[in-house]
Amino acid sequence: MAWEFWVDRGGTFTDIVAQDPAGALHSHKLLSENPEQYIDAAVAGIRHILADTELDEADIAAVKMGTTVATNALLERKGARVLLMITEGFGDLLEIGYQTRPDLFAMQISRPELLYDSVVEVSERLDAAGTVLTPLDLSRARTDMEAARAAGVQSIAIALLHAYLNPVHEQQLAQLAAELGFTQVSTSHEVSGLAKLVGRGDTTVVDAYLSPILRRYVDQVAGALNVGGNCQALMFMQSNGGLTDARKFQGKDAILSGPAGGIVGMVQTGQHAGFDQLIGFDMGGTSTDVSHFAGKFERSFETEVAGVRMRAPMMDIHTVAAGGGSI
Repeated sequence: MAWEFWVDRGGTFTDIVAQDPAGALHSHKLLSENPEQYIDAAVAGIRHILADTELDEADIAAVKMGTTVATNALLERKGARVLLMITEGFGDLLEIGYQTRPDLFAMQISRPELLYDSVVEVSERLDAAGTVLTPLDLSRARTDMEAARAAGVQSIAIALLHAYLNPVHEQQLAQLAAELGFTQVSTSHEVSGLAKLVGRGDTTVVDAYLSPILRRYVDQVAGALNVGGNCQALMFMQSNGGLTDARKFQGKDAILSGPAGGIVGMVQTGQHAGFDQLIGFDMGGTSTDVSHFAGKFERSFETEVAGVRMRAPMMDIHTVAAGGGSI
């Protein structure tokens, strides 16, 4: 038997439940942000539970975590600087979106802040069957990418018309971006390989915006836990309610990581008590999340979070408040 840890890293508090090698349960709670005492709350909490055993000497089978790191970065607009590359003629498509208005009768519409730092129109075009109409101008794309790198942009979102049918141009651009030193390259055919450029493009931008923040956090935790050494596995809860290996945890799948874990826990607890019809009310310090269960997990595939559209499978969760001590 080895230690197992389950962590809920919220915006205000981090809660940890652990099972020791003898099968006994332990719990600990601490502030998520307390830089004077520790770098990361999850690691600090695990160290507290282990007590006299050093973290790099403990036999840990798995650490499984739900986190609001990506959610908070999106809410506070603290993601990476992103270059959006899109088919020529569609540079303002994601800004226009579906032309829906948040308040139909408002005289002045307050638009959500765009996630991408700059946009470049790519000289290329596929038809609706995925056949090349205009070959990709890779030389011009290189010049545009080099200008973005010189400006300090390290994350790139590539979303081209009809690329879900034929990704050849996106693949060529992604290869070039990697050669030029972009540390995060998100392509729409991999992030959301479906029709409709607006939804596919929005989701790709979100992934490019959040993945670098997420990667830094995951690497920090993995390093502190010595994953691959005495800690065998580090896993994260995704927005769809499933766990994934830390190395495969992406920005687009992390938005509802914390709240999704709450629904899974609610369902397990409710069914154990003999109930199949449940309403979840998850009140945290940063947000309050409401959910519904009537025999099966309810998911949405297109949603809007913090004024940002995205298309990825997520638990159907309604956030009714945001801010310290939600009421």
